[in-house]
Amino acid sequence: MRIAFVNPQGNFDPRNSHLASHPDFGGQLVYVREVARSLGRMGHRVDIVTRRILDTDWPEFSDLTDTYPDHPNIRILRVPCGKPGFLAKEEMWPHLGEWAEGIARRYTEEDTWPDLWTGHYADGGLSAAILAEVSGVPFTFTAHSLGAWKLDLLLRDAGDDPPTELPEIDASFNFGARIQAERASMARSIAIVTNSDAERREQYGHPAYRGTVDVDDKRFAVIPPGVNFEVFDPESLSPWEGEVRDRIRAAHERDISPDRRSLPAVIAWSRLDPRKNHLALVEAFAENQELRDQANLLVITRGLEDPLHDGAVGGEATEEQRAVVRAMIGEIERSGLWGCISAFSLSGQSTVAALYRWGAETKSVFCLPAEYEPFGLTVVEAMAVGLPVVATRNGGPHETTDEGRAGLLIDPYDPPDIANGLLRLLSNPDLWHEFSRSGKERARKHYSWDNTASAYLRLAEEAGEGARSGDPGFPLPAFIRGTKPAPLPRLRSWETG
Repeated sequence: MRIAFVNPQGNFDPRNSHLASHPDFGGQLVYVREVARSLGRMGHRVDIVTRRILDTDWPEFSDLTDTYPDHPNIRILRVPCGKPGFLAKEEMWPHLGEWAEGIARRYTEEDTWPDLWTGHYADGGLSAAILAEVSGVPFTFTAHSLGAWKLDLLLRDAGDDPPTELPEIDASFNFGARIQAERASMARSIAIVTNSDAERREQYGHPAYRGTVDVDDKRFAVIPPGVNFEVFDPESLSPWEGEVRDRIRAAHERDISPDRRSLPAVIAWSRLDPRKNHLALVEAFAENQELRDQANLLVITRGLEDPLHDGAVGGEATEEQRAVVRAMIGEIERSGLWGCISAFSLSGQSTVAALYRWGAETKSVFCLPAEYEPFGLTVVEAMAVGLPVVATRNGGPHETTDEGRAGLLIDPYDPPDIANGLLRLLSNPDLWHEFSRSGKERARKHYSWDNTASAYLRLAEEAGEGARSGDPGFPLPAFIRGTKPAPLPRLRSWETG
């Protein structure tokens, strides 16, 4: 088969330059690259279709065609639209019709169409819907995140009267265009791909998507993402191993009391976002003396070298990150936790995998106490290395841990429950080993990229057999014809908060 991944806003290139390191280039790019690689290894042909950028700041993305040297079945096709230079994703909506026309011309010149389009994020989904109409080739839609939920969070943070903030927020983020694109993509696609059943039922049940698709619709396909087992391998010794252990040792010498440095750790690795709930984890340590006696807390950040002692919390920290760190410092000072907590920066899959291997070796525990986690790939990556996990019961981890059989689930709003979950593993070596084993087994059985790729192939086969279809009559947004996106409508859920 030939599968075409449709990503208007992507920075794919052979060297993986800036991959997932820019606000517009999120984890969806890693997802697309890994599924494409798996499909290519299986012998299928894959096109990753993205936008061409002619900009001295982005020289890697100027060629019309590119390849991955070790993956001969994959092409990167870059099609221009709008101005030549970089365009933020919020600015691209009026140009998607032009971009899709350019893609159609390119395939017409080659006298071929792919067997399946698969659109990623809202702009990719809408572009795939346009291409499906032009070519007659079906498409799937993988949202990765949904605009209505993002908007709800922004409005919640805006204050006591959220509807008054709608025009200002929509002017910055173009949620009106994004939600229109999502609705059209959902309705027209032959399959809506979600990472978990929790994502399907909780995210797609939002009032903004009513009248488009029902959460019981048979077109949903739950296809979890995978883990790179070459990186997240419990036995691997990567070139990063020594450097990461040196970083851990330096953090201990800087922050951890000498008499505590041989203790295992509770490892927290997620972005510094209030919803990731770092504060509750600090409170769990503050309220439970036994937990403090058993382990230290290591908070891993990306790009903030010493946030707990840096008065400015790092020159590149956002105000949101600063707020999280200030709250943590306040609790540390109130509870006298200095000497058992450290925070430092690591980035990149190889370094994180090396951290997890150190954690497994020292009988440590991984913890994700997020208020809600749609899937929780970090949980599965820790499981793959054999580091037992304690994770939020809200969202995807309920499924990835096999309902608590391959990892412990906790109430993220209850610090004593978090502490008790951590202590169950830290104080019981037999239970620690049991969850280490079961986590590794579950990760390898259910969360490989080959499994993800095979599931996409099944969707293509089912579409070819006529077993799946969307609603081609659902209207496409007017802005694909180059008009400015209309403002966000006042939906009842937002009017009432």
